Amino acid sequence: MDFQLTEEQRAIRDMVHDFAENEIVPRAGEIDRTDEHPADLFRKMGENGLMGVPFPEQYGGAGADTLSQALAIEEVSRASGSVGLTYAAHLSLGCAPLYMFGADAQKKKWLVPLAKGEALGALALTEAKGGSDLAGSVTTTALLKGDEWIINGSKMYVTSGAVARSTIALCITDKGKGHRGLSMIIIPHDAPGLVVGKVEEKMGLHGSLTTQVFFEDCRVPKENLLGPEGAGFRQAMMTLDGGRIGIGAMALGLGRAALEASIKYAQERTAFGSPIANFQAIQWMIADSTMELEAARLLVARAAVLKDRQQPFSTEAAMAKLYASEAADRACWKAIQVHGGAGYLRDFPVERFYRDNRLTLIGEGTNEILRMVIARNVLRANA
Repeated sequence: MDFQLTEEQRAIRDMVHDFAENEIVPRAGEIDRTDEHPADLFRKMGENGLMGVPFPEQYGGAGADTLSQALAIEEVSRASGSVGLTYAAHLSLGCAPLYMFGADAQKKKWLVPLAKGEALGALALTEAKGGSDLAGSVTTTALLKGDEWIINGSKMYVTSGAVARSTIALCITDKGKGHRGLSMIIIPHDAPGLVVGKVEEKMGLHGSLTTQVFFEDCRVPKENLLGPEGAGFRQAMMTLDGGRIGIGAMALGLGRAALEASIKYAQERTAFGSPIANFQAIQWMIADSTMELEAARLLVARAAVLKDRQQPFSTEAAMAKLYASEAADRACWKAIQVHGGAGYLRDFPVERFYRDNRLTLIGEGTNEILRMVIARNVLRANA
């Protein structure tokens, strides 16, 4: 594996870093305090070609690779977890299924405006009585009547569900086939019978809108079926594999922001007549965070490279997301420790980094489930 970024990858990383530093960082605290969805920032990101980074130019994207996508998500998340999650979900969950499984006409109709940054996309998988048991917990049904799907049920924890132009929903299209009776259907924001629930009040990521979505005899055209009928469960698993690379990159960004804040504060804050950066206890926390985040970066990059090479990457994506999220979690709480009492105040951003990062240990597969995924794949490979 070549550890050097290509010229294009460096250019994307540096461009996103500059945009995030100038446009997102100054507003990150206010976005968190006010629960603001910064629609104007996403429009600007679209104008800069960021909202479709990994998709071909013919579908409105920038034609870059998965590692470039991860680098972009990391830089945005370093500036704001709220913007980072919305961005990562848009690319990995709202757009990627359209590109991977959509017919050409579907890509032109639904993917192009998303990749150009004209709108956001969303994915609706989880239901109130479900969670990790995705295959056995779906109760939302889609019944084909004439030229329309009639959808009934509800979904929860839908990132950007309140503002998305299109939401891809996992539905039962054949009750007698178990997980082989699940299908993905594209649902427009203005579909009759689509009702968006309240925006959830969360521990962190306040500027990323999380909602329930209800389908009450919701009608969508027959041609909105994504891929073949019955392929929905496989499509969802493939989507989540790719999404875990994005969540790993998001965690990297938040952990990096916490580490950078720790270094700056430790060099400025004095105690006992010396900058606290001179004290071994502080140095060890900074050393551990630096080491663990660098290891996480390599795991994320490896999973991204394997995906681009069209090689199996499910295990690597699970490891990247799991390790990066936990490394960032440790970096965030250590940042609070470095700051002492100040770290517990909202005057300093490290408490926000900690709150925002907690989602990365849960979303796109809890870390407990991912340990099961990794172990199952390793045992199967060595049977």
